Amino acid sequence: MSLKIDIKNTEGKVTGNIDLPADIFDAQANIPLIHQVVVAQLAAARAGTAKAKNRGEVSGTGKRPFKQKGTGRARQGSVRAPLQRHGGVSHGPVPRKYDQRTPKKMIAAALRGVLSDRQREDRIHCVSGLVEAQAAISTKGAITAVRQFADRKNLLVVLARSEDLAWRALRNADDLHLIVNDQLNAYDILVADDVVFSETA
Repeated sequence: MSLKIDIKNTEGKVTGNIDLPADIFDAQANIPLIHQVVVAQLAAARAGTAKAKNRGEVSGTGKRPFKQKGTGRARQGSVRAPLQRHGGVSHGPVPRKYDQRTPKKMIAAALRGVLSDRQREDRIHCVSGLVEAQAAISTKGAITAVRQFADRKNLLVVLARSEDLAWRALRNADDLHLIVNDQLNAYDILVADDVVFSETA
């Protein structure tokens, strides 16, 4: 079983259709799985740069601040101890990775789920001939071509790596998110209202 979507050119005319495999675009969406994959993707993007100095890293002498006996105060061995003012931090944050282990099969299943969800809502589109030649590069025309399908705000445009001219035409558009077809992921599809594929992609 396969699904069909129309291919439109830059002028909005239907030039053909393309078969979408049902195992990718008509799969059951597993919401908890999609949530887990998206959370893992966002966690992996965290830098983890928070750092506090411990008692061995702060500046200061190794000498006792005062003698141990006779002062009536609690004994202290270092001015760099966590109890001291300007001392080190005990159990403070250190640079770390927030990566979560996500099997490839889970990532693929989540991607199938969000693509199928967008397809069921008729929010996956296909456009052909964005930029035909070097002399025809036009950001305005390319934006009009990919925005002909809907007036919703967030638009994800999926291009093939070979479509350098189309990439150059659309890369300066603030309200579009460009991605290469082999980097397609569940998060980018979820935050987009519509997904527009080039025919090559």
